[in-house]
Amino acid sequence: MADTETEALTDGFHLIIDALKLNDLNTIYGVPGIPITDFGRMAQAEGMRVLSFRHEQHAGYAAAIAGFLTKKPGICLTVSAPGFLNGLTALAHATTNCFPMILISGSSEREIVDLQQGDYEEMDQLAIAKPLCKAAYRVLHAEDIGIGIARAIRAAISGRPGGVYLDLPAKLFGQVMDADAGAASLVKVIDPAPRQLPAPESVACALDVLKSAKRPLIILGKGAAYAQADDDIRALVEKSGIPYLPMSMAKGLLPDTHPQSAGPARSLVLKESDVVMLIGARLNWLLSHGKGKSWGDKPKRFVQIDIEPKEMDSNVEIVAPVVGDIGSCVSALLDGMGDDWSAPPADWTNAITAKVETNVARMAPKLQNNNVPMDYQGALGSLRTIIKERPDAILVNEGANTLDFARSIIDMYQPRKRLDVGTWGVMGIGMGQAIGAAVETGKPVLAVEGDSAFGFSGMEIETICRYNLPICVVVFNNNGIYRGTDVNPTGGADVAPTVFVKDARYDKMMEAFGGVGVYATSPDDLTRAVNEAMDSGRPTLVNAVIDENAGTESGRIGNLNPQSVVSKK
Repeated sequence: MADTETEALTDGFHLIIDALKLNDLNTIYGVPGIPITDFGRMAQAEGMRVLSFRHEQHAGYAAAIAGFLTKKPGICLTVSAPGFLNGLTALAHATTNCFPMILISGSSEREIVDLQQGDYEEMDQLAIAKPLCKAAYRVLHAEDIGIGIARAIRAAISGRPGGVYLDLPAKLFGQVMDADAGAASLVKVIDPAPRQLPAPESVACALDVLKSAKRPLIILGKGAAYAQADDDIRALVEKSGIPYLPMSMAKGLLPDTHPQSAGPARSLVLKESDVVMLIGARLNWLLSHGKGKSWGDKPKRFVQIDIEPKEMDSNVEIVAPVVGDIGSCVSALLDGMGDDWSAPPADWTNAITAKVETNVARMAPKLQNNNVPMDYQGALGSLRTIIKERPDAILVNEGANTLDFARSIIDMYQPRKRLDVGTWGVMGIGMGQAIGAAVETGKPVLAVEGDSAFGFSGMEIETICRYNLPICVVVFNNNGIYRGTDVNPTGGADVAPTVFVKDARYDKMMEAFGGVGVYATSPDDLTRAVNEAMDSGRPTLVNAVIDENAGTESGRIGNLNPQSVVSKK
């Protein structure tokens, strides 16, 4: 007698969705297309949030910043070959910045790729991805989907976080297996980022070095912000009495207006300090590698807290390395300080306070001007006040001058509220990060963009409008890169390489997609427009007209531009 019961089946599509949902990964950023179009539809039908972008790179930036904000890997989904390559920039960016992210790409079949027989979008994607991410895996069989996704999650989050690539050939999606066996094959990742406790002797050594300091300084990096050990970090800073300098994405771990904040006295504290403790910060180019003119000629001793042992001694000697996760390390330092910790010498802290007050007072009038056209100080001064009144809002910032001036002018008051270009200083993160931040937090987002930076991702304002996200984009429009005043030295018809279309109306782009566009020529105009946007929650773009003479070459990193010494006659 034939069995009339129909065996319950599942397939690769549903196993991938179930594996992600089992691990509380319910949002996908990506661009649909062959071979993952149906996957996106099915994921949405299963209750996942699937956000479709206009370009994979920006979907990747959204996923990367989602990882930073949530400590769970952000998911970016792309098609094969060109789509994969577009997403790869964001994956490498995530790895460089230590953001957990998984790039999932469909791919051509192995047997055709390996023989190079010319399949649709044929490419050995796994081999290309491996050098640019923390780990890379390929899943060939439906029964391995659960373990493949589990490995990707653990790799992205554990130790120093980073980007992971997961390669899913087209045939995998349609593979069928018994539903019960499929469910049993799924893996819920347990404790993917276990605490890594520092060695007690390393904690004691670090405290001894700090105790001996006459001019100590703490530098907070974005790793400290990622750790979400906010209360302990604040307690350590305040109990120690040591002045602190936040790197840009660490701003707000303690309010920038905190009495121990040395941000406005950066040059002084770097040059004059004798002991520097790094918490989640690296001595890379952003800190002049811990040496050179920025650090002065006084000898320095460095204490470094990092989860990655290989980070120690990367540029200079670290006399007290403390290896472990930041939360555990900071907690151990707090416990070891006891109740009789002595504050730094008053002459050091008083000198910093005086410098901070002098620099703040000197800058104040510049931030209050209402010049037309606007300069950077007047425009950012108005946005500074808005963020002060709305400390819960998220600030996304990129550009050259727009980035550099905003980093020093706009104070932050809460952790993980300032998102920017990160370690690479990469242009184009703006709209992707703004979308990711709005989706993951539900908070209003203010994206402050140079006109050049906005050009990398400007079409994503359609995505912002499509999903009706509470994002206000401010484009600082000075008609060019750095300035809009360069000229073609030959006198030819082509404009100079750094010059854009004069008086471009970026606000009209937002209106074209159903959002609100505003043309602002003064700080007062800018203040009104941004406040209205933040109150309404409607997608808004403010075209802020900046004096085209106001910028400086390469912002504050013009020294990285090689200079020709050859005069052509």
